[in-house]
Amino acid sequence: SCELEFCLHRGRELSKWDDMYPYKQVSPTKRRAVGMAIAMQGSGIPYIDMGSATIKLNDAGFYNLLIGATDIGQGSDTILAQIAAETLGCTMEQMIVYSSDSDLTPFDTGAYASSTTYVSGNAVFKAATKMRGMLLDEAANVLKVPKEEIDFDGTTFTAKDKSITLVDLSNGLYYSEDQKQLTATDSYVGTKSPPPFMAGYADITVDTETGELEINNYTSVVDCGVPLNTMLARGQVEGGIVQGIGMAVYEEVIISDRGKMITNDFLSYLIPTRLEIKKLTTEFAVSYEASGPYGAKSVGEIGIDTPPAAIANAVYNAVGIRIKSLPITPEKILLALKQKENVNE
Repeated sequence: SCELEFCLHRGRELSKWDDMYPYKQVSPTKRRAVGMAIAMQGSGIPYIDMGSATIKLNDAGFYNLLIGATDIGQGSDTILAQIAAETLGCTMEQMIVYSSDSDLTPFDTGAYASSTTYVSGNAVFKAATKMRGMLLDEAANVLKVPKEEIDFDGTTFTAKDKSITLVDLSNGLYYSEDQKQLTATDSYVGTKSPPPFMAGYADITVDTETGELEINNYTSVVDCGVPLNTMLARGQVEGGIVQGIGMAVYEEVIISDRGKMITNDFLSYLIPTRLEIKKLTTEFAVSYEASGPYGAKSVGEIGIDTPPAAIANAVYNAVGIRIKSLPITPEKILLALKQKENVNE
């Protein structure tokens, strides 16, 4: 799946590229310019990354989802619960998540390589599908019909004129002569790594007198397959964008000649704050990845990829100089401008 062409055209439209390229003179010393970059990432490492999940049915018809995947702020507990709930047709309130306890939860290689939604999500999907099959088997046994004739909407099992609710079925499993615990476990190891794609557009203002660089807007159009939770996906992209802007413009590691880090506090090691991030525009392409859970690919790392190149290209469009080391500081811009003037003279 690849909607990069759509990302390019939509980003061009959203960023008002045609109105500003290569730059506009907004004052005697300031130029407003645009620059862009494209990127692709991955969705886990094929034949290495493995995720697993266990789903347990409880009485009263709710579930426990046990996953080794670790939620480090990206919202994976929510996403994986959504995948399980969608497969079983239940609400999120019926899916109780336990994650990241190596004594109790199944194995997962970890939250890295943009793998959680794709790899661990596929494991959850497989486990939930297995649980659904087990529920249909038990309902068929109670209703005395082939399971192929049963319709299950997540709440009620129906076959012609017969029906039983999930609550009654689960209670019957635990409070009857034929008591049993229903638990489904499955794993997933990827054999491919479908890449998300992104087009990023930087709208900047450069002061040719001071070298100062201001970012007015950063436009992102992303193909991550189906965004299973648009709010979380946007948070991932925009969080990555802010980190990428920090890497591109602000964060500088300076080491003394004796090997000591000089920029060792937030007075000297600068990161962008809400004051510097004036506007972020983020959209998602309509896409579907057949190998991903419900059409999803990864979205965790793609956001950080484009800002350095897009901002560097915007600086070039603004003042005609190439800064090839990060961060792109006012000092570097001003020095390059002075060198350009000397060459022209």
